[in-house]
Amino acid sequence: MDGILNFGGLSRDMVEGIPVRFSVLPVPYDLTASYISGMRNGPRAIIEASTHMELYDEEMGCEFYEAGIETLSSLEPTALGPGEMIKKVRAATEDILERGAIPVILGGEHSITLGMVQALLKKHPRMSVLHLDAHADMRDTYQDTPFNHACVARRISELCPIAQVGIRSLCVEEAEFLASEKKSGRKAKTRISTFYASEVLKGINWNKVLRRLTDEICITVDLDVFDPSIMPATGTPEPGGLGWYDVTGVLRKAISNRRVVGFDVVELCPLPGNIAPDFLAAKLVYKMIGYTYKEGGR
Repeated sequence: MDGILNFGGLSRDMVEGIPVRFSVLPVPYDLTASYISGMRNGPRAIIEASTHMELYDEEMGCEFYEAGIETLSSLEPTALGPGEMIKKVRAATEDILERGAIPVILGGEHSITLGMVQALLKKHPRMSVLHLDAHADMRDTYQDTPFNHACVARRISELCPIAQVGIRSLCVEEAEFLASEKKSGRKAKTRISTFYASEVLKGINWNKVLRRLTDEICITVDLDVFDPSIMPATGTPEPGGLGWYDVTGVLRKAISNRRVVGFDVVELCPLPGNIAPDFLAAKLVYKMIGYTYKEGGR
């Protein structure tokens, strides 16, 4: 841990003797950002905010750092394209899994999630993905690559079941693709389930989401799932988003009823002079660690 800014500001003395269960990997990458770039600065902003975060959680009544959290050095980006970066994330995730820890990936842009999912599926072949996002990310290709951040959910759906929550932005191609998937799912259980933000905000029964998830899950959270009134620091904000308790509600429900094998939080694009989004992201990561530590492991 020497020389590394540690998540939660955890010192060597605080974690000494505690087995590592969560391994935080910063991935400062945003090559395929399609509007505002700057997500490469997200991981450091999250970790810096976390060093000023209270470690006691009033909801769970404990300090989650006792779960055993380590912070790794940032994964160096490559300029060879998103496909190669995904390979690097996959290899780094595999290293974490070999050491018996749960990967906690901090983005960076959303394309990196595919590498984490690929690595997790090698160890957990019946895994599904819970995807929180404003955007469907179901394009087949975008900007001449199938590995753009706008394509990540489409690539994941080709590997395992995915349940999307909070969606409120998609193109015609994505809408037609999701409609065709829903139609085919009438006879065979579809691999893609989409729960739009409007449905969530009207008061969704979270059991509808749980039924679409297998016993082992990976969670990916694009921070633009939140309404821009509380999370303006994203590259592509969308109005009509979810609130803090909407997001933590579905996360706690899913984590307490399924076994989490890995997760990420991506797409923070820090805004100079506005640190509130950084703290929201840091608190969210800490909550997800805490839920998994205290209530997960089914």
